[in-house]
Amino acid sequence: MTTVSTANPIGVLLANVGTPEAPTAAAVRRYLAEFLSDPRIVDYPAWLWKPFLFGVLLRFRPRRSARLYQRVWTDRGSPLALGMKAIQQGLWERLEQFHPQRYQVAIGMRYGVPHIRQALDEFLNAGIERIFVLPLFPQYSGTTTGSVYDAVFAALAGRRTIPELRTVNHYYDHPGYLDSIAASIRANWQAGPPDKLVISFHGIPARYERSGDPYRAQCVTTAEQVASRLGLPDSAWVMTFQSKFGPERWLEPATDSTLSELGKAGAHSVDVVCPGFAVDCLETIDEIGHEGRLSFTQSGGKVYRYLPALNAAVPQIDLLQDIVNKNTMDWLGQQP
Repeated sequence: MTTVSTANPIGVLLANVGTPEAPTAAAVRRYLAEFLSDPRIVDYPAWLWKPFLFGVLLRFRPRRSARLYQRVWTDRGSPLALGMKAIQQGLWERLEQFHPQRYQVAIGMRYGVPHIRQALDEFLNAGIERIFVLPLFPQYSGTTTGSVYDAVFAALAGRRTIPELRTVNHYYDHPGYLDSIAASIRANWQAGPPDKLVISFHGIPARYERSGDPYRAQCVTTAEQVASRLGLPDSAWVMTFQSKFGPERWLEPATDSTLSELGKAGAHSVDVVCPGFAVDCLETIDEIGHEGRLSFTQSGGKVYRYLPALNAAVPQIDLLQDIVNKNTMDWLGQQP
């Protein structure tokens, strides 16, 4: 925990997907077992999915995934965990600057540690009675934000006293978010834009969209608004979806095949940005930064760049402070 307060502070829970504790097959297996057991992620009947998951997939996938994590792991640990800690510290310092001893900020991972349950227990043990849950997913999906809420309510189930809770569903159209993403891209274009900007979001099964998940529509809005802020014509950018696994059809077009097609079509330079990721992680650093580069350059492309996430940069802290203020100022007896 970042601060100790005697002023009955407000708890701010920063939630994200999570990360293995180590880049080893055993640690990755534990992480994947929890992640892939979540029916929000894979909604097949348990009698059908669980035997395959534990009898087949988890016997082979962890070794391969561990090798990928080893490529991005640092001496200090997981990039996602380190990025989340930096955001936690930056946001707490900002809130402390304007509202001394009125906020505590904790990290809660949906899978792995520190788990959402641990963060909530820490808040409640400190006597905190008001908690604002802030999932760091700009676009809502049942697979991310919805799953975070499942974990929050499950962690509080059975308690005699429940704290007052507030949540935020999304911030895909928040002006501060859109401005920050556009500015981060523009900062890399001092010598001019590339032939194509690829705006890549994490994918979900297409079936989930047909079942009512608003994720794709929110991604479209984000991508269009970012392109508009950059003054790009439609021909200068494309929106794609990454990280597909399993046999089902996912949202399209796929990032990897799009990069290959751009290289084959003669595109000289490509920049890729992933505005759905608040923090850089395996899916951005390796899948986009490494594998995406190979997809493009091995197909004939020449200049490839992955543009990093906002991470703990000042614009991200500004954005999160604004979201916290708008949702909690009345708890402090102030106008947002």
